[in-house]
Amino acid sequence: MHFTSYLEEGRLTIALTGEIDHHYAKSYIQAISGKIEAYTPEICILDFREVSFVDSSGIAVVINALRNMTQIEGRLLLTGISPQPMRVFQASGIDKLVEI
Repeated sequence: MHFTSYLEEGRLTIALTGEIDHHYAKSYIQAISGKIEAYTPEICILDFREVSFVDSSGIAVVINALRNMTQIEGRLLLTGISPQPMRVFQASGIDKLVEI
């Protein structure tokens, strides 16, 4: 698991990498939650540009980030989603809950 993040003008961008499956989902959930708690951004952007694979555990990562942002009355955005993760998000309905 590897990611980078930065805060700029109330927008927290977290760039995820690799595969988001059951091996890494818990670590991503904890790391993203920690960043949101530390910075309390108005908007959190999860950048999937470098993510090659997502399974149902990746859905949990997004749902947890959405829950954290909702608690602080912020918005969650997803960006840079490649075809495989997009199919998973569309099949699960995440694309109707989160702005892409």
